[in-house]
Amino acid sequence: MKKKFQKSTVKKVLSYIKKYRFLLVLSLLLALATVAATLYIPIIIGDAIDLIIGKNNVDFDGIFSLLLRAVIIAVATALLQWIMNNINNVITYNVVRDVRNDAFSKIEKLPLGYIDSHSYGETVSRVIADTDQFADGLLMGFTQFFTGVMTILGTLVFMLAINAKITLVVVVLTPLSLIVASFIAKNTYNMFHIQSKTRAEQTAVVDETISNLKVVKAFSHEEKSIADFDEVNERLKKCSVKAIFFSSLVNPSTRFINALVYSGVALAGAFAALGSGGGAITVGALFCFLNYANQYAKPFNEISGVVTELQNALACASRIFELTDEQAEIPDFQGAHVLCDADGNVKLDDVSFSYVPERKLIEHLSLDVRPGMRIAIVGPTGCGKTTLINLLMRFYDVCGGSISVDGYNIKDLTRHSLRKNYGMVLQETWIKSGTVRENIAMGRPDATDEEIIEAAKASHAHGFIKRLPNGYDTVISEEENSLSQGQKQLLCISRVMLCLPPMLILDEATSSIDTRTEEKIQEAFARLMRGRTSFIVAHRLSTIREADLILVMKDGKVIEQGNHEQLLKNNGFYSVLYNSQFENKEDLS
Repeated sequence: MKKKFQKSTVKKVLSYIKKYRFLLVLSLLLALATVAATLYIPIIIGDAIDLIIGKNNVDFDGIFSLLLRAVIIAVATALLQWIMNNINNVITYNVVRDVRNDAFSKIEKLPLGYIDSHSYGETVSRVIADTDQFADGLLMGFTQFFTGVMTILGTLVFMLAINAKITLVVVVLTPLSLIVASFIAKNTYNMFHIQSKTRAEQTAVVDETISNLKVVKAFSHEEKSIADFDEVNERLKKCSVKAIFFSSLVNPSTRFINALVYSGVALAGAFAALGSGGGAITVGALFCFLNYANQYAKPFNEISGVVTELQNALACASRIFELTDEQAEIPDFQGAHVLCDADGNVKLDDVSFSYVPERKLIEHLSLDVRPGMRIAIVGPTGCGKTTLINLLMRFYDVCGGSISVDGYNIKDLTRHSLRKNYGMVLQETWIKSGTVRENIAMGRPDATDEEIIEAAKASHAHGFIKRLPNGYDTVISEEENSLSQGQKQLLCISRVMLCLPPMLILDEATSSIDTRTEEKIQEAFARLMRGRTSFIVAHRLSTIREADLILVMKDGKVIEQGNHEQLLKNNGFYSVLYNSQFENKEDLS
């Protein structure tokens, strides 16, 4: 099974390299040229040695001419090698760029179920750290693997041309080196795969701790966080040591065998040089042969190192391809309807949904919302309020029943057009790295400065924006602390104010805003919601008293519905929730 998985990874890597086959062929030709030139130099040196016949019997002119030729070839070889290395860099980093692009694009297409069930740190590790490791192994493969193989083949050809019998010694001892390298390589892949997975766990722990450091400190959780990190760090150390130890056995093992090869060649060559007849060789030829034997042995050391790196690279590549091979969100079917300027008629017909099949959440929910209605959704934590919002936006597909907008089943609409008709403000804010202006104009990049400022004024964000160092051109991000949570939420509200969509979803949209500002924003929302179908999720029930219809949810079901006055008169669960909030306030005062 592991072999099959490895072959699949290799095939995918080759499919990325195939785009650059012209550069690959060029690199191979340059590798062939550099190897041929490198192997030709010992012949020249050997010929020069043979011109030293004895005392006062040296052909200096001939030696000078041969050495000049060797220097010219060496310079040309260095130039060709430099060009080849540049081409290999281009191929490697183009492939890595393509893999990263595909991985990031896949993240955009993955269903939210995948994102919700995998830690962000692990996903980041696959796209960044694993891809870097993959790049290192791939680059080493290009720079050393091909030249190593060609050097081995080239030296064999040259040695056969000089002396076939001595070459036989080399050929007989060579398989030992291959057997050792192959055995160790097979055992390192699994270890590097475990190392890669553990590294991803470590990244997840670091990401989680840093992004929530205030909470960690507030609850004095530092020691537990350190203990969690130490545990995964210790596991990473152990599996890394195992992987490196096993992979480091390759070099000394192959060096030992190569030393045997060199000794065998030297001994056989010495006897041949001392002898006479057809098997005898000159001192220059013996020098040349020993040089080839050394060059022949060297690539085995390099290739064994490359094989180790390639095992690591393939282990990392397999984790990247696990991400890119994940089942993408079901695409819009061909001919899906594009929803333009929706009227806002939303209907839920016997809707059922659960994140996990064995744990029911929403069951048999039916609802008919007419255009322009304001629907408030209330209930205890975990009752399914936010889940209902996710279903309306089609972040998740229903397990049973259907949801329709303006008479169209939302599965028959393009996701882009459906979501474009909703304006959404969540309890969790999201600020991208960029200017304040860019963050507000996210939904309408073509908006004018006047429209952006008007939207900011409507959301009461204009005042604090003008106090920022560069006003609307101030660069902000989610991580920095120059903006409070409330200010970030005001920017998110400004986005909706700018887009003015036909339908609104407000999920605790003012949870981080002070009471005075909230009252002003509620007035702005009231103006915004006129004529627009609106879904409002709120825990503070005082904010939804003006809703046309209030849905009271509990355990995934709508147990009560009606307007504020009706529900209070019914003296049911809504009445208990509403009165408990004000009783708590009286207790605190």
